Amino acid sequence: MLFRSIVLCTLAACSYLKSEEGSQSGTHRVLQFENEHVRVWKTVIMPNQPLKMHRHDSARVVVGLKGGKLTKIEETGETSILNFETGKAYWLNEDPPRTRHADINESNEPIEVMVIEMKA
Repeated sequence: MLFRSIVLCTLAACSYLKSEEGSQSGTHRVLQFENEHVRVWKTVIMPNQPLKMHRHDSARVVVGLKGGKLTKIEETGETSILNFETGKAYWLNEDPPRTRHADINESNEPIEVMVIEMKA
């Protein structure tokens, strides 16, 4: 359960982030590579920046570049703490149908991850 939540939370952070053209001082993502099989981006989740309710329709791998802790908030109001370890990789299946969640980095340090999203 915690493993799945960690991956979902990290991926959630990537769905509603500023583009590469946006401010690099805030939460953002930068596309690294894309082809017909995968989309890869680096995400930086800044301290105390919430991410809107969202969902993930594709499976993905998330690699912690700079670990940290996120609070995941389900649409139902349920919360959980997600710890990302630097240097570890996590597998995430697509979200269950009709579910959404939000996330917040409540630490004092940015969290950085590389996301490898599988295309259908």
